Amino acid sequence: MNFFHAIFLGLLQGVTEFLPVSSSAHLALVEFFLGIEEAGLVFDIALHLGTLLGVLIYFRRDFFMMFTALVNPRMLGEEARRQRFLFLYICLGTIPAVIAGYFLKDAAETIFRSPFVIAASLAGAGLLLLLADKAGKHIRDMKSIGFVDVALIGLFQAFALMPGVSRSGITMTAGLMLGFNRMSAARFSFLLSVPVILGAGVYNLPDIVRQGSEPGQLGFYLAGFAAAAISGYLVIAFLLRFIQSHSFAVFAYYRFLLAGVVLLTQII
Repeated sequence: MNFFHAIFLGLLQGVTEFLPVSSSAHLALVEFFLGIEEAGLVFDIALHLGTLLGVLIYFRRDFFMMFTALVNPRMLGEEARRQRFLFLYICLGTIPAVIAGYFLKDAAETIFRSPFVIAASLAGAGLLLLLADKAGKHIRDMKSIGFVDVALIGLFQAFALMPGVSRSGITMTAGLMLGFNRMSAARFSFLLSVPVILGAGVYNLPDIVRQGSEPGQLGFYLAGFAAAAISGYLVIAFLLRFIQSHSFAVFAYYRFLLAGVVLLTQII
């Protein structure tokens, strides 16, 4: 590991975490084909915390409004009620991913990281995204979200444990299938990412404490963290602006192309 690799992996994490193209697939493929390995569990968590910071900063107003509505029960009105329910929906939508992560963590780190599995996940989830984007009604906004919507989006998110599926991609796909417009599907996907990313860090905390970090690696951790945070923030801003006038089709086609490249390298 050197500073170039740390920054490169941080940028890759930040860019692919929020685009519907699968960050885990890209990191696994970089490790497999280029031989660039992450500097252990601590560095992996540093990258994820960087993306967490990026999304928290971008949606700081949303989270501040939710927090204010929760801690101040005297706040009345439809907006306060909506913010409390939004917080509840984010928590409920995370449960399936937590359950899947608990039972399938080992498989996600071994079997699911095969290039063939990643290629199939990239192409399959890409096709679902393309179909949902083309067939979706795009008429609902976040004010209309309900328990059934959250349950379905949460179940879809559980499949993101497989590299190549993409957590953001599969939750956006679910939102589009349910008739949400592109902006609302993307915003809820980003908000839903916070407890998942935070939970991954908390879950791995005992291992981090037990293993510790390698001497002299702090600079690499900070470089990767900063790169992931900055690129994650910029990508969120870009995507929300992009989908105002474009569809998700370009990301689906990119997934098909990447899946083909992966399969071709295995055949050759």
